[in-house]
Amino acid sequence: MTQRELITYRLEGPVAVLGLNRPEKRNAIDEPLVAALRDAVLRAHEEADVGVLHGHGPSFSAGLDLNEALARATGAPPRKRRRHSWHEVFDLVARGPIPWVAALHGAVVGGGLELATAAHVRVADDTAFFGLPEGRRGIFVGGGGTVRIQRVIGYSVMADMMLTGRLLDAAEAERANIVRYVVPAGGALDKAMALARTIASNTPETNWKIVNVLPRVNDLAHDDGLFMEYLTFNLQRPPEAAQRLRDFLEARTKPLVPPSEQAGGRS
Repeated sequence: MTQRELITYRLEGPVAVLGLNRPEKRNAIDEPLVAALRDAVLRAHEEADVGVLHGHGPSFSAGLDLNEALARATGAPPRKRRRHSWHEVFDLVARGPIPWVAALHGAVVGGGLELATAAHVRVADDTAFFGLPEGRRGIFVGGGGTVRIQRVIGYSVMADMMLTGRLLDAAEAERANIVRYVVPAGGALDKAMALARTIASNTPETNWKIVNVLPRVNDLAHDDGLFMEYLTFNLQRPPEAAQRLRDFLEARTKPLVPPSEQAGGRS
């Protein structure tokens, strides 16, 4: 199997759709898959305004390929230390130039959850379940989970999942803030695509600020965060931003509708 086949790629208008494609291994993540993901994400950066991540087969991803982990644990240590490839590639998702939506089903476990939390919006169907089994397997999270997952769900939930091996179903994951949308079985990708098309209707400049400035402000002290917000707000805006403001003021855009009046299911 070639690198390109490990990640499927298609472009639907402004949306790049990337699929983890090791279904026989429940999309377990190994170095060839990470390398293929890197190539596909960089391609999406150039070709798309929004990206969607999903998994082929019965699961989004069952996490780290344990055969590769065992080989690493029993082999000679590397002569030189380098940045973990997962950190580099998952950061290309989390803090690249475009937003990402993750469509989740089946197992979203270990490294699969680390990858999912690199996306900016997460949708799960009713088959999805979430876990961090590393602690029960004698290892530790290594794909950025200590930073990314902990910021999403907090220390107490993450510690419980790691210490006890507890699995969360989709409804529990929604309450824990892992996902923002839960849909019936088989519907995650369709919902993710609909959200991606909505996100793509924003200006690229606004989307870039949301996925790059907003998380960095969260890392700053109060006064520094307000200062960065001030600088960002006062950056020169593209002409499209002014036109959108005119459209709103002249009632050429749809008014905001309360959630209770919107059509659709849980969100």
